[in-house]
Amino acid sequence: MHPKHILLIKSHSMGIGDLLRSSAAWKVLKTRWPEAQLHLLMLSRHPGYPTEQLIREHHLLATATFVAVAARPDSREKRASTEIRSDVTQALRHVPIDLVIDCEPYGLRTTLLARWIARTWSAQTVGVGQFPTRGWWYDLVSPSTRAYVEKHHISEPMDYTERDFVALAALGLERHGTPIVLKESVDGVAWREAHFPVEVPIFRMALNIGCGTSDALPKRPALDHLVANMVALYQEMPFELQLSGASFERDINTQFATAFAQRLTELGLHCAVTDWAGQCSLSQLTGLLSACDLVISTDSGPYHMAVGLGIPTVCWFNFATPASYHRRTGVEMVIIPTETEFVDAVRASLGLA
Repeated sequence: MHPKHILLIKSHSMGIGDLLRSSAAWKVLKTRWPEAQLHLLMLSRHPGYPTEQLIREHHLLATATFVAVAARPDSREKRASTEIRSDVTQALRHVPIDLVIDCEPYGLRTTLLARWIARTWSAQTVGVGQFPTRGWWYDLVSPSTRAYVEKHHISEPMDYTERDFVALAALGLERHGTPIVLKESVDGVAWREAHFPVEVPIFRMALNIGCGTSDALPKRPALDHLVANMVALYQEMPFELQLSGASFERDINTQFATAFAQRLTELGLHCAVTDWAGQCSLSQLTGLLSACDLVISTDSGPYHMAVGLGIPTVCWFNFATPASYHRRTGVEMVIIPTETEFVDAVRASLGLA
């Protein structure tokens, strides 16, 4: 098999981390077939989601297409399959697809879509044999998720990055520890050079408190605890601080900056803090993160972006979340850490432990 145009079908969350996690599988595919072009087809309930542009710019993808499956954003009313197929045909009309990989182990929507695309483009299909009859729809079938977990001795819940490799097993492709990857975008480089034109000798750190949506609030650190840990870190290694976040996270950034400055003042110290909440697109955020020597984040999009960019990263968790961990050099996970644990994690991420 020597595919030239590989289509990967996904239908999952539009979160930055959920999509960026797939980049490890993209890297393995490109390593196996360097000349092949990868095309992502994402069935989305949230058309126009900010993540789309970031993923479209990903260096491993030739194209990324996002097709709405709901009649309206956040609606349970589904669009007709004929409408979805029309959108797919229009988006991929100039792409000579020869291999279709259905990355989803559950449901019939992606199964039927993969089969239709295969017939229309005369391509081969790959899918997950989650249950016996599901395998009938694909040319190449991987074992079920359960069989994959048992074979690879993976503890559950499965690491999100591992999920696409279940389907890739049908092609004999293994992860072998391949990490997620992301490159600073063109817009990111331009933004970084415009805002940080001269290298400075001081240590520059990014902090993403994030978790501003209602469903994510339980993942946000208690403000006083976060401030105490950051003060302890500043006493250990002074830094310049860059705050990131969405526009609706300005308030928490302001609260943090005020409390942080007050605590430092009481100690006779001062830290330069800049708040970029709502001022960067995700593409530009690659530039802000790349300008920093270290990123501290909650379990949110910038955490995964920093890891993909290869920046030393510490992720703050309020509870154990193994599926969200990135187990690679330069990345440390802490769960409601003490000040000592927090400082030690930062030192470990920087290779200073």
